[in-house]
Amino acid sequence: MTGERPAHIRILGVPVGLVDMARATDAVLGWAADGEPHTVFLREVAGLMLARDEPRLLALHHEASLVAPDGMPLVWVARLRGHGTAIGRVAGADLVDAVCAASLRSGQSHFFYGGKPGIAEAMAAALAAKYPGLRVAGTLSPPMRAIGPDFEPDAEGFAEIAAIKASGADFVWVGLSSPKQEYWLMQAAPFVGRGVLLGVGAAFDFHSQAIRRAPKLLRDNGFEWLYRFCREPRRLWRRYLVAAPRFVVLAGLEVLRERR
Repeated sequence: MTGERPAHIRILGVPVGLVDMARATDAVLGWAADGEPHTVFLREVAGLMLARDEPRLLALHHEASLVAPDGMPLVWVARLRGHGTAIGRVAGADLVDAVCAASLRSGQSHFFYGGKPGIAEAMAAALAAKYPGLRVAGTLSPPMRAIGPDFEPDAEGFAEIAAIKASGADFVWVGLSSPKQEYWLMQAAPFVGRGVLLGVGAAFDFHSQAIRRAPKLLRDNGFEWLYRFCREPRRLWRRYLVAAPRFVVLAGLEVLRERR
């Protein structure tokens, strides 16, 4: 992908952009207007650990235009390593809000791709109601597919990508869960040819109101994960009880080595 990539820090080998919400929003708005395709990953602890353990997924993180810190532990580690206010949390659902609000002035348009049947449409409708005048270029909830390192779109998949391209959308919001969405958007971006493709996962459920998001107090203090775990322990136990402790140990050792 072309375009200037924001400065970043490597956390356990994974590049994480030194951005906050304002800087990430400005970068995304600028990229949408430059006529080239760009990709944005939103990365939290579990996703970072997965990328660390899967070389081909890690390689995609190095190719992406931006890997934004969607998780306070990543922000805390960067600050412990001396980056202070250069970095702040860029949660996927909040980035959707920030870019949608800014696009009312720029006139840029949005495509929503992902979610269970009806979720993309509900998300688009909710955002259009929240931001009157929002330009919705299209919505599409694709069928369930196995998407991994060797994924290549089939005829139906290429037809979906062609529809996104034909819509002329400046922002393509992708909600396929991680790492499916990262594999998909890196394959799709060259065919779409322009605009910004952003993997925002759970933002589809939050903005469509299919799932209630954690209260702002918990989000601002790094406890959104606990709220989600309490609501969906069966689905999320491995993410928070296995990946998170590994991250704490390995990232802690990395901080200590750097300080020495």
